[in-house]
Amino acid sequence: MERRLFTIVTLLYWTSMYIYVPTLSPYLSDLGYSLPFIGIVLGSYGLVQMLVRFPLGVLSDRLGKRKPFILLGFVSAGGSCMLFLLPDLWIWPLAGRLLAGVCASTWVAFTVMYAAFFAHGEAGKAMGNISVMTVSGQMAGMLLSGWLTDDFSPKAPFVVGIAAAVIGLALSLFLRESHTSLDEGKRMSLDRVGKVVRNSTLLRVSMLSILAHGVLFITMFGFTPLKGAELGASGIELTLLVFAFMLPHATASFLTGSRFAPVFGPWKVIAAGFILSGICTGSMLFIDRLPLLYLSQAFNGFAQGLHLPLLLGLAIRDVQERGRATAMGLYQAIYAIGMFSGPFLAGWLNEEWGLGSGFVFGALLTLIATSLVWRWSIADKRKSDGRMDHNGNAGLRKSEG
Repeated sequence: MERRLFTIVTLLYWTSMYIYVPTLSPYLSDLGYSLPFIGIVLGSYGLVQMLVRFPLGVLSDRLGKRKPFILLGFVSAGGSCMLFLLPDLWIWPLAGRLLAGVCASTWVAFTVMYAAFFAHGEAGKAMGNISVMTVSGQMAGMLLSGWLTDDFSPKAPFVVGIAAAVIGLALSLFLRESHTSLDEGKRMSLDRVGKVVRNSTLLRVSMLSILAHGVLFITMFGFTPLKGAELGASGIELTLLVFAFMLPHATASFLTGSRFAPVFGPWKVIAAGFILSGICTGSMLFIDRLPLLYLSQAFNGFAQGLHLPLLLGLAIRDVQERGRATAMGLYQAIYAIGMFSGPFLAGWLNEEWGLGSGFVFGALLTLIATSLVWRWSIADKRKSDGRMDHNGNAGLRKSEG
């Protein structure tokens, strides 16, 4: 029962936050804002998370509580949508997106609270499940966006977003903290923070996630809808574009942890995701028809669904329960660098050299990520082989003696 309630709350959380995302960049463009300013607004969402997520994670572990931060998430989600309804002035969309960053920062508490429902060794399964919830909630909100804009008004998604946040806030009051998170003896102390943040796996996947989220927020959560608008897409057609991306994304998120990673290994699956995503992102430069845009985003959504859940699971795989919010807070704060810098730099490139230049930049990010995955996987294999050789030789000498 608790998992079902948590699932509904999670769906409402992401719906309230993403219900205006597909139409945001065209909406701001129609209001007369420049591409660099649109890039700043889009990137401000990640900038706040860079500053807020890690302190929230440490505070959550310090208090041993997750629920208050979930409540904060819904309050800030509703406030974010409300700011977009204020009279036209450049400060309001910027402030609304900044507050959305505060809302997204509370995702630390969601992920750790859900992971506590599972055994310690099932972090990958838990993160795969919650990734499906994430994509489903985002998809529900983004699918509503175009319909609400076309049939009602450009401000309608923000009104429905407020309603979703209020309902989610009410339901989240009934969530119960797990015994693990409330156990005084397992709460995070400040002297343990340093040990958590030095975890090598955590730091590696955080670096990769900077690049992954940079690509994500350059493409579907950034300038891909504007590309669709340039090709003549209506609000409904932008909704179809979202569906083309999010459905394969949800499918890959469900399969990657339970099917692909156990067979091929997580690093190979992560590399495959980056390679395919790079091809799809670079191809945006040559796409001149909506059907081709839909097709490219279907493959892009599947590709990004391959690596994002695996990176999320690896971030807390080697961390004990008492430090998981700290680890997740650090992970999410670091990848927020990509959420900010990706669209910010792409917005500047788009202004100077056209919309295609930002997508080329995104493709280059995937190339860097793939090279890092290859380098680290080779290093890990050598380290593992060296350890096996050492143990084998030691055992031989012992038997000979």
